[in-house]
Amino acid sequence: MNPKDVFLSNQGQTSPFPFLIEVESAEGIYIYDKSGKRYTDLISGVAVNNIGHRHPKVIQAIKAQVDKHLHVMVYGEFIQDSQIDLSNKLIEVLPASLDCLYVVNSGTEANEAAIKLAKRVTGRMEIISFRGSYHGSTNGSLSISGNEVKKKAYRPLLPEVQFINLNNLDELTLITEKTAGVILETIQGDAGVRIPDFDYLKALQKKCKDVGALLIFDEIQCGMGRTGKLFAFEHFNVVPDILTLGKALGGGMPIGALISSKENLSKFSHNPMLGHITTFGGHPVVCSAAAATLEVLQKEINWIDIQKIGAFIEHELGSLRQIKEIRRKGLMFAFDMESPEIVSKVVHSCLEEGLITFWFLSHPDSLRLAPPLTISMQETKEFVKIMKKIIQRI
Repeated sequence: MNPKDVFLSNQGQTSPFPFLIEVESAEGIYIYDKSGKRYTDLISGVAVNNIGHRHPKVIQAIKAQVDKHLHVMVYGEFIQDSQIDLSNKLIEVLPASLDCLYVVNSGTEANEAAIKLAKRVTGRMEIISFRGSYHGSTNGSLSISGNEVKKKAYRPLLPEVQFINLNNLDELTLITEKTAGVILETIQGDAGVRIPDFDYLKALQKKCKDVGALLIFDEIQCGMGRTGKLFAFEHFNVVPDILTLGKALGGGMPIGALISSKENLSKFSHNPMLGHITTFGGHPVVCSAAAATLEVLQKEINWIDIQKIGAFIEHELGSLRQIKEIRRKGLMFAFDMESPEIVSKVVHSCLEEGLITFWFLSHPDSLRLAPPLTISMQETKEFVKIMKKIIQRI
């Protein structure tokens, strides 16, 4: 059987329409298939490869750790240099109240742990989330995600979950003394890059504090520089009680992170002990990659250039009559078009021309772009020129 037949017959599928690119290698902003065709990755593996593919410092860190050891023990029992290094680097760039890190294997696992932590700290059951939200596909994270089309086949899900609308101040009254936690993507990704009002986030934070609920920011997609700042909450001057990270944190390796105060996270250690556990969470190779990724983001990324590139893309593509609306923060884009069918045509036409773009699960009328933060202005001009021709033609 050829590779495509094996892929389609022996591997579980996520959709009936995979891209079917046979990947040979990847470097920087490019992916190469087995025929040698080059693709410009304009979605960063869906907000994962924020510093590009195979960044030299990440590869170096991985190789150095592989030469020392791989998995040695379930998370939390042994002292491992790579975990300590990641903790130090991450806590150093976070607000003082977020001073404790629990490393897991993925973003959805981080959100599962966040649900548990909010319940454990408050002694309450109710979780409030937002319509349009996406927090993952496991049972708990699916329960707090807003896309009913994706949920209905798997009900019953977690009880005592309510949904409110972003930027609706009146609905904040639904947050009460029964609420354990309120979880929000600081900038909603799958809903098509929905950005909260500054005053709304301040009011949300105040309401949570007034009733004793924990405010949880999910920055799995919008964190790690994607919005033009290291963390998206920095745009709003609001610090959550719990922060979840994933995707780009690992520099191409699988990781999730639950971050809160030491006081909060200590609740997992007793009554009962092992209140949250993971076998491979905090894997030494992955932690080494994540620590290197943080260093690259701090030392090599030019945030001013990111804003210039983002503004250029917004201006150039926004000038096309086929684009109905643009929502952007940093290099996180949603381009509204006439219909899902047109978006699909653009995505597949871009693929033919060597450009990888995508759509949003919960907002298929929008075209998704999230290029690596390492993209240059010259590389940006090259792909924008091609995309404009494709969109105008379609």
